[in-house]
Amino acid sequence: MKRRSLIYLHTNQNSCKQIIGKVFIKPEEKYKNFGLHSSPGFLYNQPSVLVGRTDVVSMTPWLAPIIWEGTFDPTLVDSIYKQHNLTIATTVFALGKYTRFLKDFLESAEEHYFVGFRVHYYLFTDQPEAVPEVKMGKNHRLTVRRVPSMDRWQDISMGRMEILEKLIENELASEADYIFCLDVDTKFYGRWGSESLGRLVGVIHPWFFDYPRDQFTYERRPESQAFIPAGEGDYYYTAAAFGGSLADVHHLTKTCREQMNIDAANSIEAIWHEESHLNKYFLYNKPSKLLSPEYLWRDINISVGQVKIIRFSHVAKNNAEVRPN
Repeated sequence: MKRRSLIYLHTNQNSCKQIIGKVFIKPEEKYKNFGLHSSPGFLYNQPSVLVGRTDVVSMTPWLAPIIWEGTFDPTLVDSIYKQHNLTIATTVFALGKYTRFLKDFLESAEEHYFVGFRVHYYLFTDQPEAVPEVKMGKNHRLTVRRVPSMDRWQDISMGRMEILEKLIENELASEADYIFCLDVDTKFYGRWGSESLGRLVGVIHPWFFDYPRDQFTYERRPESQAFIPAGEGDYYYTAAAFGGSLADVHHLTKTCREQMNIDAANSIEAIWHEESHLNKYFLYNKPSKLLSPEYLWRDINISVGQVKIIRFSHVAKNNAEVRPN
């Protein structure tokens, strides 16, 4: 069947409207109706415009929702999205000693991650033989891909962008509707479901969600493509979890990969590698949905009142011991 193509239109600080890239999508996807339809007779709690969370902000200045516990009805949201028969591709990288985190990641994901939806995990590793056997739930499957070992953890992190870009171009157009990219040294503790779906989804970093922008660890050197000037910035986003539609994540990964290549040609490495480039991208290409730090906490973080539930968290580890350098 002939594939159609989607031309992605993008505006940034330098131009009004440009054609940035081309992503092939499923022929039927262009016509797929993603309206928010509720079924007749489906009962749920009455929403209120007067009662709700007052301790957190649940909307950005550009009117993108910020997802916190208590800001959505999980039963209602699932009933709406399940009508679309969606597939969520999910990528994870486990190289070197990071294979030790796979069992907890996969087992906890199967308990909490998009339960009741179609999920296809794509695991990239230099040790396929070290992948544990984990029973997949209904409509969940795992594909393992071998990738070369690397001597620097920074190269592993930055190399993900090109692999994701090519995966979307070469395979996912006919396989999935959304994609999330997650770190492996993590564990799910609570629901991560359809409330997280959106065109372009960023996750607020747990270390900086209550910091002023002048304390964000943005790249501040003008010679880097990840440079963000003082006085600019919305939130500080983690590179440990991000996602969205295939077209939008393809554009994100392609842009970050190109910017990192320019830096490398100029012998520059951004302060926080691909995370610095991700934050630059999100500053000028606003996410359509933000996930609160519930969706990426750290097991070493102290609890805070605003975080009512920890859904997904980095596990405590000795970085010097697990990283190759």
